[in-house]
Amino acid sequence: MRILVTGTAGFIGMHLAKKLLDRGDEVVGLDSINDYYDVSLKNDRLRVTGIEPNNISYGKPIVSIKYPNYTFVQLKLEDKEGLFQLFKEQKIDKVVNLAAQAGVRYSLTNPDVYIQSNIVGFGNILEACRHHEIQHLAYASSSSIYGLNTDMPFSTSQNVDHPVSVYAASKKSNELMAHTYSHLFGLPTTGLRFFTVYGPWGRPDMALFLFTKAIIEGKPIQVFNYGEMRRDFTYVGDIVDGVLNVLDNPPKPNLNWNLETGDVSKSKAPYAIYNIGNSNPVRLMDFIKEIEDCLGLKANVNLLPLQPGDVPATYADTTPLEEELGYKPNTPLSYGVGQFVEWYRSYYKV
Repeated sequence: MRILVTGTAGFIGMHLAKKLLDRGDEVVGLDSINDYYDVSLKNDRLRVTGIEPNNISYGKPIVSIKYPNYTFVQLKLEDKEGLFQLFKEQKIDKVVNLAAQAGVRYSLTNPDVYIQSNIVGFGNILEACRHHEIQHLAYASSSSIYGLNTDMPFSTSQNVDHPVSVYAASKKSNELMAHTYSHLFGLPTTGLRFFTVYGPWGRPDMALFLFTKAIIEGKPIQVFNYGEMRRDFTYVGDIVDGVLNVLDNPPKPNLNWNLETGDVSKSKAPYAIYNIGNSNPVRLMDFIKEIEDCLGLKANVNLLPLQPGDVPATYADTTPLEEELGYKPNTPLSYGVGQFVEWYRSYYKV
């Protein structure tokens, strides 16, 4: 298989590209390398897969010095012409779209970025897949899509029409757009609702990174909803294994499906939605305790109210993933946090 992975300078994208390369697939990586957070971290992720950032020129593919079956190109999803040219030249078989503008709180003040990257950009991906006979498009959705839902655990059979952030709304739009392309053009698409991904090489705007950095530096950490937040933390290795499992099993049309009685995560079209989460929500204060134990340091906690756009809890029902594909995330929190802290100390030499 020749697989396009978008977002390969990103957290999950780097891990996925490496796993695909190690198992022998040909990979085409794409990333805009924007400055939403520390570009040097993104560049170092690229180096893990043998891409030297100094050799990158926008729109021009380069081959990894470590993996001869890996080609990388700096490109924006909004660049439709460049994207179509890439699909034409690289003869892509399957696509994993992880590239997106991330972050709930950033979407409160910068909604335009989300509309361009997550909606216009995703539309370009769908069009490129449609016109180049792609066998399967798997793409990142988010647990944020559950919005005002309070019925736990979150199930893909639930209504998700009430998002509480532009970021979540953009992910909901991706699922709707994907279904349309599956229905009209027979493009197999699978959306993956990720639940609070963490692990080595994680994003600096995520809780684990922020808390670890602040605790090491002796600075206070901001804990929202007065510490009563609960998150279904999912280790990045589990996410990657789940993506691979899904990618290798494109959805098939279910001609017996009907709107009145059918599961909304399926369709008569080759379309599916799955949760990927640990199915074990953790109180934020317990999460902080794990970090403290790994660091051997105490946190200085500043308790704050729930922030606009945030949801107080996430909890994934992964039953469909288990029953249909035989996969369930299972990495213990203590192991995952330990792996991150070990990476953080090594990377930042602290």
